[in-house]
Amino acid sequence: MFLTLLLQASGGMDFMQLIFPAAIGLVVYFFMIRPQQKRTADAKAFRQSLAKGSRIVTIGGLHGLVIELTDDTVVVEVDRGTKLRFDRSAIAREVGNKAASGADSIANT
Repeated sequence: MFLTLLLQASGGMDFMQLIFPAAIGLVVYFFMIRPQQKRTADAKAFRQSLAKGSRIVTIGGLHGLVIELTDDTVVVEVDRGTKLRFDRSAIAREVGNKAASGADSIANT
């Protein structure tokens, strides 16, 4: 029975058999790999653009103020006199003035 199935297979589908995996590869690249590379590049650029005085949040959820920067580490003040040293890769995001100004505008209304 298996032999009859092999004999019935047409030989004209070679081109389509090559196009389909290539199309799947392109879809995977444009919907999965490329966006992840963009997010990684954006995160790296953000971490390099940190400056003293920035209010940040670490990947662990710790909020603080950047008071010292080196090439690999960041010293964050989390409370008066409490300073913690983190790797730059541990900084998740910056809590900027946009969030504060939005809260102020809500409070003023």
